[in-house]
Amino acid sequence: MATTIGNLPIMGFRSGPKQEQPAGGQMAFLEHLEELRRRLLRSAVALLLGFGICFYFARSIYAVLARPLTNALYQLGVSNRLVYTNPVDPFNLYVKLALLGGVFLASPHILWQLWLFVSPGLYRNERRYVWPFVGLTSALFAAGGYFAQALAFPAALKFLVGYGNQFTAMVTINEYWDLAMSTIVAVGLVFELPVVLLLLSIFGIVTPRFLWRHVRYAVLATAVVAAAIVPTSDMASIFIVWIPLVGLYVLSIGLSWLVQIKRRRTLKPLTIGQSDAGS
Repeated sequence: MATTIGNLPIMGFRSGPKQEQPAGGQMAFLEHLEELRRRLLRSAVALLLGFGICFYFARSIYAVLARPLTNALYQLGVSNRLVYTNPVDPFNLYVKLALLGGVFLASPHILWQLWLFVSPGLYRNERRYVWPFVGLTSALFAAGGYFAQALAFPAALKFLVGYGNQFTAMVTINEYWDLAMSTIVAVGLVFELPVVLLLLSIFGIVTPRFLWRHVRYAVLATAVVAAAIVPTSDMASIFIVWIPLVGLYVLSIGLSWLVQIKRRRTLKPLTIGQSDAGS
């Protein structure tokens, strides 16, 4: 009885006439811990190097990030120098900037170390999808961050600063850092919409027909998200973010359609084989 139960497939996953073996074979528990320690150590070294490089160029990096606000202030003919209220604020700001920049700079190496750690336990068909998803996720997040920094954020700041031109602007470096990072990261995460819908399509949760049938609700939802992300009620700034989100939803429908076509091509030989076996 124990032998019969032990041979049953668990929840039907990876079951079939021939079980594919993981690429890396078996590893003992202590070997896993040693491998994890080695990967974490190399990732920490890469993060430390990235932190050092970004801290060295912290002034230049922050100047680029502050350019949307300084340009908006300059166009109004007022001082475009940001202020601070605590002597340690500039140093703390550069440390936070270097940490965040170091993570982005070291992320390819960190992802590579993560891949080297998990890949021995993956099956061959699973290993095929890892790098396309990592590449697509990274590219979309970077595109969202650049879009926010280059288009959405400057338009919103121009409206906000111009709306309050009867007052004297005294923006602190920490306040601007929090506003800029929250906007850039939020837009970068929202740009991951195609990845999310692609995963749902692969798992069979949504279909291209379902996504197209609910496109009007998606347009409304993306408008709400755009209004929540943009730090202003200016309709022009909201439209700058809203239109790309609608385009990303349409792109998601196309990706879901490609997944469905590939699934049909995969299932068609199996259906023909079963029909031949039955006859």
